[in-house]
Amino acid sequence: MATFPKLKTGAVLQYPAGKSLRYAQETVRFVDGSEQRYRNRAAVRRRWTVRLDVVDEGELAELESFFLENQGAYGSFAFVDPWDGVEYEDCSLEDDSFTFRLVDGLRGQATLTVKQNRS
Repeated sequence: MATFPKLKTGAVLQYPAGKSLRYAQETVRFVDGSEQRYRNRAAVRRRWTVRLDVVDEGELAELESFFLENQGAYGSFAFVDPWDGVEYEDCSLEDDSFTFRLVDGLRGQATLTVKQNRS
């Protein structure tokens, strides 16, 4: 299984970074206006915003290659949570697009969103 690429520093993202936790739930609304909520899944799903503001051309090329190999959001890979060091095996990119920009000849920026598929 593929693993999300690390930067030269050994990190997977740069700060400021974002992480969110979400439970999937359904809401049933009855004729009288009352509601009942229940969970579809017992476990939480994680989502990370990988913001890279200072990366070099080689790191950008590695990210682009990883994006192409995974066919955007189609592929599955392992991702190490930078907050707790746990490796989550079934993750994918949230979008089918990868946008990056070169700030100058040696430095680039990119943002990707990684989501956990199953718990």
